[in-house]
Amino acid sequence: MGAEAQVSSERAAEDNQQVWDVVVVGAGPGGASAAHAAACTGRRVLLLEKAQLPRYKTCGGGIIGPSRDSLPPGFDLPLRDRIHAVTFSLNGKLTRTRRSKNMLFGLINRPDFDARLVESAKDAGATVRTGVTVSRVEQHGAEVPDRRTVAVVLGDGEVVLARAVVGADGSAGRIGAHVGVKLDQVDLGLEAEIPVPAPVAEDWAGRVLIDWGPIPGSYGWVFPKGDTLTVGVISARGEGAATKRYLDDFIGRLGLAGFEPSISSGHLTRCRADDSPLSRGRVLVCGDAAGLLEPWTREGISFALRSGRLAGEWAVRVAEAHDAVDARRQALNYAFAIKAGLGVEMGVGRQMLKVFSRRPGLLHAAITGFRPAWQAFAKITRGTTTLAEIVRTHGMARRALEAMDRG
Repeated sequence: MGAEAQVSSERAAEDNQQVWDVVVVGAGPGGASAAHAAACTGRRVLLLEKAQLPRYKTCGGGIIGPSRDSLPPGFDLPLRDRIHAVTFSLNGKLTRTRRSKNMLFGLINRPDFDARLVESAKDAGATVRTGVTVSRVEQHGAEVPDRRTVAVVLGDGEVVLARAVVGADGSAGRIGAHVGVKLDQVDLGLEAEIPVPAPVAEDWAGRVLIDWGPIPGSYGWVFPKGDTLTVGVISARGEGAATKRYLDDFIGRLGLAGFEPSISSGHLTRCRADDSPLSRGRVLVCGDAAGLLEPWTREGISFALRSGRLAGEWAVRVAEAHDAVDARRQALNYAFAIKAGLGVEMGVGRQMLKVFSRRPGLLHAAITGFRPAWQAFAKITRGTTTLAEIVRTHGMARRALEAMDRG
């Protein structure tokens, strides 16, 4: 197609149907963050979500420092509790509590948190549509009017046109499949929301429990949120029966078996392979849709917020690209930004998971009995450093990790 014909086609597309600068699929933390970042530039942004908001998500709801630092300016966190103490146990034994004068991290309920992030995106200028299912994305074919446009085909057959698309629709979503995201670590998380009477809630206020579990690489948690305790466990997929047993035993030994959960749920978390793509043409992926989360803790909110903001910023540049070469250049810059930050953290997280899976007792002994290890944990949760930064800048930490990795 010649340049004049292409311009003519683009004008026809604009005349016949609105072409959004950026369409974001999925209104979780990653998608809402991407929509906010793109809308802040003054571009036309559409955020699509299949559910009606607010909606429940299986998630511990811990907001660590990197999450807090990635929120929109002025964002009012709907905190249910502020954590100053962590109790650690090794499969229910060798229990020890470490305390901090400063807040370590906060706890939120995902329905409130996600809905408020979407409101921030709307306030920045994004248009939001809920109850909308995306069936596929096309970058070539009858639905695509020109080379600068992506067609987002909805479940009812409606076609939404965009100059760039951000996929934030989860690890099993349509956009990750379109991009060709490859996943190399899949874990099963099981969780119960347990309402408790006031005396029990008061005992947990300001304190969480982390239990290193009986299955290699597994752990459990108790996160207090007012009159409800979020209790969960996670381990590698393929250990479903053992994981369910671990959760039941965990709840039982905590003395919580007599309380009826208001919600019991499960969720698969998926980490990307090192060579997994982060884009295809004018389509970028972020958060769970890209397989971006911390491999050891499986913490995903901070990865979603950070990658979502980057995806929104780079999607604007992709939208402005006038040809495939420039669009590809901008998408590669996005991938470089992700790999230079989150990718490095994931690499160290994989090492930690490998060590933890083999020797959970050693990690437990270090974090409960070795003050620098506890201080490192506290700094990571507050966001003053990262695990990757500690390993990079502290020779002793690097050598210890390498030695444990060698077994």
